[in-house]
Amino acid sequence: MNINSLLIHGGIDGDETTGAVNVPIYQTSTYRQDGIGENRGWEYSRTGNPTRAALEKLIADLEQGESGLAFASGLAAIDTVLSLFKAGDKLVVSDNIYGGTFRILDKVFNKFGITYTIVNTSDLNKVEEAIDESVKAVYVESPANPLLTVTDIEAVAEIAHRKGKKVIVDNTFLTPYLQRPLTLGADIVIHSGTKYLGGHSDTIAGFVVVNDEKLAEELYFLQNSIGGVLAPWDSFLMIRGIKTLGVRMDRHNENAIAIAKWLQKSPYIKKVYYPGLESDPGYEIQKKQADGAGGMISFVLKDEYDYRKFFKSLKLITLAESLGGVESLVCHPASMTHAAIPEEIRHKVGIDDALIRFSVGIEDKDDLINDLKQAIEKSKR
Repeated sequence: MNINSLLIHGGIDGDETTGAVNVPIYQTSTYRQDGIGENRGWEYSRTGNPTRAALEKLIADLEQGESGLAFASGLAAIDTVLSLFKAGDKLVVSDNIYGGTFRILDKVFNKFGITYTIVNTSDLNKVEEAIDESVKAVYVESPANPLLTVTDIEAVAEIAHRKGKKVIVDNTFLTPYLQRPLTLGADIVIHSGTKYLGGHSDTIAGFVVVNDEKLAEELYFLQNSIGGVLAPWDSFLMIRGIKTLGVRMDRHNENAIAIAKWLQKSPYIKKVYYPGLESDPGYEIQKKQADGAGGMISFVLKDEYDYRKFFKSLKLITLAESLGGVESLVCHPASMTHAAIPEEIRHKVGIDDALIRFSVGIEDKDDLINDLKQAIEKSKR
């Protein structure tokens, strides 16, 4: 089935009992049992819920995986994946990743003896050099947050698997509509479903998808034990959001490439980060492994413009945390999404104080360009 049809009919399609075209919201915490050890497939909603199960099957189908798990947030999903590891284990991590991912690695799992080393994963030689005996997995974002660095997932998977290590890919920015890391060799795919999968800035959710049955069993045990599961109502909202993912991502892509080209040619901009531009260093790999460049752009204004005034001057575009909604959002990574990363590390990888991250929405692209233009012009020092 083509992914555009799978978005609507994948997973568990409707309700066999009543004929309802939507999966019902099973708003229950527990289930009647017919006797001791006799249940109808459900016991307790932390352990399993029919609405959540339909969503988990859907995300597995979309990622071309065998098993999917839904969580209360993207970080709950990351927490569960990191709980696969033990004291003494180390992860190789992309050098510009979401600040919350860095925070949980640095401030939580580090305390338990699970360490990390930061590497530019787009440089395959550096990935190879970084993998020693203590390394158990390579953790990749591609395109990475917030500099949109592209990593060759297939090549990293070949290196990691040759050395007996796992590959974890955060696919939040592209979704399975544009990129399917399991088909490129990844072992585990993570999503913040809050972003493009939900698509309407009204639900917090996270996902993990795998192909290996043993790994799925380990993750399910951790999901049930840790308990950060997605509630039935939120599962319903996520299913509803995913149905329109294709049409939304097509518009995000269309708008983003038009705006990235405008930014690149404009007299206001020092640098643009977007892997859909032919001048971007990740362009060819992005073209090879994905069906589009996505809706995220980062850029830096020229020195004569004040990014603080720019944010205050926007009228249509909203200054806010998060990304991936139908509305356009901008943020200041250094003080917002990536504030948990120490300043020296941020600057070393290129997350400068002047960097602006733009989640391009599905509004009219000319309106968005006009809003950017007027805000930049008002921000001149």
